[in-house]
Amino acid sequence: MSQKTNDFTKWYIDTIQKADLIDYTPVRGSIAFKPDGYEIWEHIKEEMDKRFKETGHRNAYFPMLIPESFFQKEKDHIEGFSPELPWVTEAAGEQLEERLALRPTSETMIGHLYSNWIKSYRDLPVLINQWANVFRWEKKTLPFIRTSEFLWQEGHTAHVDEEDARKETMQMLNVYKEVVEELLAIPVYDGQKTPSERFAGAVDTFSIEAMMKDGKAVQAGTSHYMGTKFAEAFDIKYLNKENKHTHVHTTSWGTSTRLIGSVIMVHGDEQGLVLPPRIAPTQVVLIPVGPWKKNPAIMEKLDEIFAALKSQGIRVRLDDSDQSPGYKFNEWELKGVPVRIELGPRDLENNQALMKARDAEEKTAVALESVVESILKELETMQTRLFEKAKAFRAEHSHTHIDTMEQLKHHLEESEQNSQFPGWVLAGWCGDDACEEGVKEETKFTTRNIPFNPPTTKKTCLHCGKEAKHTAWFARAY
Repeated sequence: MSQKTNDFTKWYIDTIQKADLIDYTPVRGSIAFKPDGYEIWEHIKEEMDKRFKETGHRNAYFPMLIPESFFQKEKDHIEGFSPELPWVTEAAGEQLEERLALRPTSETMIGHLYSNWIKSYRDLPVLINQWANVFRWEKKTLPFIRTSEFLWQEGHTAHVDEEDARKETMQMLNVYKEVVEELLAIPVYDGQKTPSERFAGAVDTFSIEAMMKDGKAVQAGTSHYMGTKFAEAFDIKYLNKENKHTHVHTTSWGTSTRLIGSVIMVHGDEQGLVLPPRIAPTQVVLIPVGPWKKNPAIMEKLDEIFAALKSQGIRVRLDDSDQSPGYKFNEWELKGVPVRIELGPRDLENNQALMKARDAEEKTAVALESVVESILKELETMQTRLFEKAKAFRAEHSHTHIDTMEQLKHHLEESEQNSQFPGWVLAGWCGDDACEEGVKEETKFTTRNIPFNPPTTKKTCLHCGKEAKHTAWFARAY
């Protein structure tokens, strides 16, 4: 895997194709999820959904088509999304009286409906999530990371006051962090977005940011405190305990299938896909080796192991195809399967099987009487190991010693000369948009977020050298 951006992108696309996760369609920027690709999303969805419900949220579904007039009600929102909106202008051979947008997000439609649903403080809080597809007509596309249509979830909640809404905003950001770190084995920095990077129409946006193996950042999830902006735009009021009508405070929060792209970019290696066990469509593959067809005892033992793993809830496959063992090993490695078990005549004689973890160099011999126990242990060990590897990689490529533009430019030149990527930089920011824009124009580094718990606190602004109001992560991003 090359560290150079172009080579990395090629490696990424090759990895996705060889793992058979997607197929391209005739519509620009739109992909079809093949079963393995979609199943990864299903496992992420299952864990997210469970946690949403544990925190009192319920799922609903809202229309995909949104009237143009809805977007006009919240000025910042339409300005933020209008360049990316695909419009429906004709139906049944007739021009529509009003253009309908394919939803980029559902704030406007949900705001309109909440104004009908919410009448009293007894109706609050409203805690709703939607699993859906959305559309943003991207100029540059990359499978999973940036596509014209993608799958996601969007939570939209309404509350009696700012305190309750802000509590919700942070609760959901924490849910995202827990799922991404515990399920996807991806370490993230949580923090607040700068005003220029916050969601269109939000008061405050918070994010979790992840580092890919090319040193770029992916915004892995966002949670927004919307204040009363949308409530005022869509007249969402309730009768409070003092018998007065007042606007609700709203939040929205979302993650998408770009999490799949993040998994590929964080854990993949020269051989291709490496999947954390908790989200792998196939967690274990069993492969007979040697002249196994002449020795029925081999398949009997593998069938026994298969049944035992199934009973433990493990997603296991038995590959008894006619392909050579070497072909099978390569194929399942390309698919990122966490654990491979090999069993042949000699192994059977020695009362053992060979176990190979996808991220390990060597095979290990495991006793047949404890093979299931060994597999279960290795799946948990690998999950932790992948997280620790990603954390160590992030630490190695996070730079906290750069305090001026001169130092940053020198760092970039040095990285280019050595064919390395520049990684992330923790630096001070004075709070002036012009300084943030200056860094972006001169280096293509953008602020990722202002972390809640930075490794160190910066005293001067990276761009102007004045006193820093914030310590922020800067990086190139997808």
